Amino acid sequence: MTTIEPDLGTPDLGTPDLGVQRPAGPPAHRTAGGERRAELASFLRSRRERITPQDVGMPGGARRRTPGLRREEVAQLAGVGVTWYTWLEQGRPINASAQVLGAVARTLRLDEAECEHLYRLAEVTQPAVAVAERDTAPSDLRAILEGLEPMPAALVNHRSDVLGWNQTYAAMFPDLVYGPPALRNSFWFMFVTQRGRETLVNLDEQAHRAVAVFRYRYTQHLGDPEWREFVDRLSDASPLFARMWATHDVAPPGPCDKRFRLPEVGEVALRTTNLDVADMPGVRLVVYNAVDEVSRERIVRLHGRPRLVAVRGEDVTESGARATLAAG
Repeated sequence: MTTIEPDLGTPDLGTPDLGVQRPAGPPAHRTAGGERRAELASFLRSRRERITPQDVGMPGGARRRTPGLRREEVAQLAGVGVTWYTWLEQGRPINASAQVLGAVARTLRLDEAECEHLYRLAEVTQPAVAVAERDTAPSDLRAILEGLEPMPAALVNHRSDVLGWNQTYAAMFPDLVYGPPALRNSFWFMFVTQRGRETLVNLDEQAHRAVAVFRYRYTQHLGDPEWREFVDRLSDASPLFARMWATHDVAPPGPCDKRFRLPEVGEVALRTTNLDVADMPGVRLVVYNAVDEVSRERIVRLHGRPRLVAVRGEDVTESGARATLAAG
């Protein structure tokens, strides 16, 4: 990426120094640009420090001197250079594209308001969000999701961003649906997070087919920088995904039997069925049906349990979480 060197000024050789004292200009950090970059630096640092390595599926390691992720870890997860990200967080005047800022925003788990704040501070136009890429589902589709209870169901786009879900799906994957919208992606959950890797039984086999289907869909979006950037970030964050992506295996979408290990009720065997949504290109309804009676009973039991989700470091019921999040 191109960097912009700070303008140190050019000496005025055309005007002799007559001993007249000129008023000093404002310090660099007091100028509009300097203040904006300082605010950007503080904001990025604060968002980085609130995320632990375990939150993004990385080993915690030895005791750290400072909270949160290290700069090099953010750079790795976002798929950007360590020096570039370090300079960005230090408030240096460098170029940043909307695509790269988007990768940083997703890595730092920024919500919608925080993303807007980031783009404003960086003086970069925030890209428009296509209908199929939004993090919400229309009300009529939400009603369908609720009507499918107690079977888990979700609304997902081509890139596997989760746009909507019902209560049982949320009970199966609370870390996925209640996390930041920027990371609400089933592939990121499966390959990068520890909870995702632990949930899937026989991860290698199930993940291999998922990647093959993903490549089948990827060919419909060749040349799309957001898709290319997502694949690059996922490859950097997950050696397993990178290895499977490199095989170039392709498989068409279709029903698939999966086994999930759920701490609350035990192991369940489910078959996924994908139904395309006519008025939302690239979006599909994914329904999970139990393949045996034991799995059905366990899913019904899971649906009836109080759902606990993490909100600001505390475990609360789902209804309490929604109220807390709504209160802001």
